[in-house]
Amino acid sequence: MTSSFQDKTVVVTGAASGIGGAAARLLAAEGARVHALDIRPVEGDVASSTLVDLADPGSIDAAVAALPAEVDALFNCAGLPQTFPAEQVVAVNFLGLRHLTEALVPRLHAGSAIASVASVGGLGWPDLMEPIRELLATDGFAAGREWVAAHPDVVEAGYRFSKAAVIGYSMNRSTELIGRGIRINTLSPGDTSTGMTSHFKEFYGAEFWDSRVLPIGRPAEPAEQASALLFLNRADAAYVTGVNLVVDAGATAARTWGNVPTPAGLPGTSGSR
Repeated sequence: MTSSFQDKTVVVTGAASGIGGAAARLLAAEGARVHALDIRPVEGDVASSTLVDLADPGSIDAAVAALPAEVDALFNCAGLPQTFPAEQVVAVNFLGLRHLTEALVPRLHAGSAIASVASVGGLGWPDLMEPIRELLATDGFAAGREWVAAHPDVVEAGYRFSKAAVIGYSMNRSTELIGRGIRINTLSPGDTSTGMTSHFKEFYGAEFWDSRVLPIGRPAEPAEQASALLFLNRADAAYVTGVNLVVDAGATAARTWGNVPTPAGLPGTSGSR
């Protein structure tokens, strides 16, 4: 059977490492023309590697100018953890993602798709709907940055809010885009072994981080998350849009139902965060 991505033109941000790097490798293996965007050079089987700073709209515009006139799929994988300044985290994780996505929408066609990496950390988006609506209503990168600077109490450390905003943006944007035949979804990974892991451990504290119990007993590998991300943009998922796919091996389900296992293997009642 022919791959969904054979001979397709795809754009992957954060393609130098982590989930983005795994996605770029899987896409190339399926015969896609991978145009990689990252703050670092991307090596490997890619059609192009373009440096971009997602906290800088001018850098994003320059990167977009270097991309093909037609794009079949966009994978937004770049991100910063909460050990960076909060405004920078939101700039990269949401404002830059939105700026790049909107710049590429005119190059997408009916049947194309967008998939963005959010996080289980953003699952509290329903409680943040009103501030997210306000942020989504801002006109462009600069206005969005001004809104973020004016709402430190909402933004807090930046990571959770930025990921919640990515989910809200994608859901909200899905209605208009599907009328043009373009799908947009998000992936919310649970614990995954990437370069960000040490940053999360630093932020939350080693004692807390190492004491957590996952139902499956291990974090995900980047390729396990990337495979789910690719699904969202596959032709097989033609009726899937406006969806946030949680991929955490049942950790959210276990916390919701009080079934988080203890080290002794007995049912627990507390979540991992």
